[in-house]
Amino acid sequence: MAQQKATNITWHEATVTVDDREKLLNQKGCVIWFTGLSGSGKSTLANAVEQVLHHQRHHTYVLDGDNVRHGLNKNLGFSPEDREENIRRIGEVAKLFSDAGTIVMTAFISPYRTDRDQARALIAEDRFVEVFVDCPLDVCEERDTKGLYKKARAGEIKEFTGISAPYEPPLEPELTVNTAALSIEECAHAVVETLVKIGLVPAGN
Repeated sequence: MAQQKATNITWHEATVTVDDREKLLNQKGCVIWFTGLSGSGKSTLANAVEQVLHHQRHHTYVLDGDNVRHGLNKNLGFSPEDREENIRRIGEVAKLFSDAGTIVMTAFISPYRTDRDQARALIAEDRFVEVFVDCPLDVCEERDTKGLYKKARAGEIKEFTGISAPYEPPLEPELTVNTAALSIEECAHAVVETLVKIGLVPAGN
């Protein structure tokens, strides 16, 4: 858990409220947290969901694991401690997006349940949708265009999730999609239907 180092700070409330922003956008700010092994299809699915929601005139943003590590989290590696800090920062950024009324999607392996639970705890109740992108390890390896699994099995990449580092699947996600059995379009439809069911976006757009 990160410690608060600054002491002479005060939280400032905004005069434009979350409700104001959500009425303007005709949606509820929320976090769709995609988790799964490397190669399971998290980023592809997050972008497919964003395309559907954008077509329905919703305000969205995708936080992608690799992209964030190019900037905000460029000083973090893949040790358990750095993975924890990586997800902590993403949780805080996702919270800001959610407060802005945006539907934000995060596509990170986020292998540890504790870290995902801490991210959930930051977000308002019923505004955090955990999506387990379930895909067998062998299929993820077959899809591996970067050759990361091959390098991990050869010992060239240390602490690689699913090979030399653990992945803890969600116990009670809001949704599980199997990208080995369903198309990305079918998975994206299931995600959007879940958002409608929960009441985060209106039906029939």
